[in-house]
Amino acid sequence: MKVSFIGYGSMAQSLSSRWVGKHELFVAGRDSSKAQSLADKLAQGTKAGSPQEAAEFGEVIVLATPHQAVFEAMEAAGGSEAFANKILLDINNPVDLSNGNYLTQTYDGVSLSEAIAAYSPKAKVVKAFNMCQAKVWQMEQPNFDGRRLVTLYCGDDTDAKRQVASLIEDVGSEPVDLGELKYARLLESAAAIVIKLLFSGRDPYTVLNLIQPEVKPIS
Repeated sequence: MKVSFIGYGSMAQSLSSRWVGKHELFVAGRDSSKAQSLADKLAQGTKAGSPQEAAEFGEVIVLATPHQAVFEAMEAAGGSEAFANKILLDINNPVDLSNGNYLTQTYDGVSLSEAIAAYSPKAKVVKAFNMCQAKVWQMEQPNFDGRRLVTLYCGDDTDAKRQVASLIEDVGSEPVDLGELKYARLLESAAAIVIKLLFSGRDPYTVLNLIQPEVKPIS
């Protein structure tokens, strides 16, 4: 699979480190030198270039900028039409960190993911990977209390979700489909709980995991 990252921060670094060698990767962002630095670190044929080139290259485009910069980054990549028929993987959390609020921001009552889908209606938007701190995605086997980490995801396109589920499995996590893209509102709010705990001093590996009685703990 061809996977492009628009953004080169901690989440892009963690996820790309788990997918390198399994997929063809491309890194882009506002600072081309930082994008190239991450590509060089990953090696194994990882490419770097402009956001426009990232949009052209990827079958999956990971929006890995700060949430405030998502739409600016999409404009820099060529605007709405640049993402037509592409899978847009939204890993962001629009959480207000000012004044210790930790509350989820909405876009006229909908989630960031839904706002992205409205901006680029020909894209296939999937929400995933937003509920853990970047260090969690660096774990070789993300298991907690003897249970495999569950990654919830949602979207409106079945095939796009199937491909994102395979990316989730590639980091050693268990994909669980939450349903349509409207449920990104729940994922963003759930992530705000984790973010508040992290900013309160909790361990970076603090997660909300799905306990499934029918799934036995790892021995």
